[in-house]
Amino acid sequence: MDHISLEMLSFLFGAGFVAAFIDSVVGGGGLISMPALLMTGLPPSVVLGTNKLASICCSSTSSISFLRSGKMDLGLVKYLFPLSLLGSVLGAYTVRLIPPEFLKPLVIVMLILVAIYTIFKKDWGDQSTYKGISKRVGILGGCAAFLLGFYDGFFGPGAGSFLIFAFLMLGFDFVVAAGNAKALNLASNLGAVSTFLLFGSVNYVYGISMGIAMIFGAIVGSRFAIAKGTTYIKPLFISMTTLLIGKQMWDILH
Repeated sequence: MDHISLEMLSFLFGAGFVAAFIDSVVGGGGLISMPALLMTGLPPSVVLGTNKLASICCSSTSSISFLRSGKMDLGLVKYLFPLSLLGSVLGAYTVRLIPPEFLKPLVIVMLILVAIYTIFKKDWGDQSTYKGISKRVGILGGCAAFLLGFYDGFFGPGAGSFLIFAFLMLGFDFVVAAGNAKALNLASNLGAVSTFLLFGSVNYVYGISMGIAMIFGAIVGSRFAIAKGTTYIKPLFISMTTLLIGKQMWDILH
C-alpha cells in the first residue's frame, strides 16, 4: 500500500457505518466490511486483522448500548466473556498454521439449519423463557462461548448469527440474545486482534478509520434493535443468515 487516498477512506467510512448497523442488530457485518477492506489491496491476512481492529469499535459500542438499556444478561455474560476471549486467541493463532477454507461446507450446512429452525419455529425468540444460570446453561453457554470464540478468531463468517442462535436456545428473546452476543463478539474481537497485532497483521490507518464509522453505525443499529424489538430483528436475522449462506456457497463455487 503506497498511497492512502481520501476517496478510499471515505469509502471505508461508509462501508463501516453500514456494516456496524447490521452487525449490531443481527450480526453478519463482515459481509460488508471484509470485501471493502479487500478492495484496498491489503493482503488477506492483514484484512482479517484490520477488520478485527475495526470491529472492536462496533462490538464495544453495541455492548455498551445494550447493557445501558438493560438488554443484556450481565450475570451470565461475565462468566462467558473470558471463555470467548481465550477461544478467539487460540483460533487466531491456529489460522496461521491451518488454512480455514475446509470449514466453508460445514458452515453452510450449519447456517442453513439455523435459518430453517428459526423460520419454522414461529414464536421463537418473541418472549424470554430464560430461568437463570443453571448447570445446563453453564455447560451449554460455556461450550458455545469457547467454540464460537475459536471459530470467530479462526474463520469468522456467521459468528454473530451463531451466537444469537445459541442464546435463543438458552431461552432469551431476540433483543437480549443480540445484546449478549455483542458482548461475546467483543471478547472474540479483542482476543483475535491481540494475536493479529502480535504478528503484525493489522493496518492501523484503515482499521481505525473504519472503526470510527463503526461506532456511529453501532449506536444507530443498537438503538434500532432496542426500539423495534423482535418484530424487526427476527426477519433481519433470517435475511442476513440467508445472505451468509449465499456468500459462502459463492466462495466455494468460485
